[in-house]
Amino acid sequence: MSTDAMGAPHAFPTTRPSIVEAMAAEDEEARRRALDTLVAVYWRPAYLHLRRKWGAPREDAEDLTQEFFARVASDGFLAGYDSGRARFRTFLRGCLDHLAANARRDAGRLKRGGAVSHLPLDFADAEGQVGLDASAAADPDRRFHQEWIRGLFALAVDSLRRESEAGGHQLRFRLFSRHDLEPPDDESRPSYRDLAAEFGLPVTQVTNHLAWARREFRRLVLDRLREVCADEAEFRAEARELFGVSAT
Repeated sequence: MSTDAMGAPHAFPTTRPSIVEAMAAEDEEARRRALDTLVAVYWRPAYLHLRRKWGAPREDAEDLTQEFFARVASDGFLAGYDSGRARFRTFLRGCLDHLAANARRDAGRLKRGGAVSHLPLDFADAEGQVGLDASAAADPDRRFHQEWIRGLFALAVDSLRRESEAGGHQLRFRLFSRHDLEPPDDESRPSYRDLAAEFGLPVTQVTNHLAWARREFRRLVLDRLREVCADEAEFRAEARELFGVSAT
């Protein structure tokens, strides 16, 4: 699914604490939610980056990913972050590269089942992506960014599914899934007329349902994006890159 298919957002979410502020909050629950969101967006890019750029064997990449997020969760980890020097995602990737370089230097120091508290991450599923993109080896940093976007979109899709079910809009989500999520390419994408025949709806209703789903999806992507940005300026810059519009 491309961001182009989503169209341009009409409004940006209201201000909320940045990821840096949330990770340093006194409220333990706020810190936990921030870490959960950060892990959900970044664990797959981190794991695949270790496999692709650093050539880490699967088990080592799993352990390094776990260790990385244990460090992210530790007190003082974000003390070295300067929003004037780099975006938050660039900072995290640099920290991950630093960890990988040290692990390579100190080869063998990581032991499976060590002191790191393991997060329930689906490494087996991520492993299937390691060799699918030939460009990943040539430009792993670009692929890190693309996997980061996929993480944002995946969270938004899950939220849209839950909200659709809670609001009785399952049909709208099913249409969105059939047209925007499932097709691997434009040639296999069903037309609005195809969907109308499949679901027994007028074409105009299909159009309206998809417009609603895409609008909600944009909103949810922007909500998640704001949660993992360091400040308002970074959020607006990332939003412009994702959707090709200026925040107003």
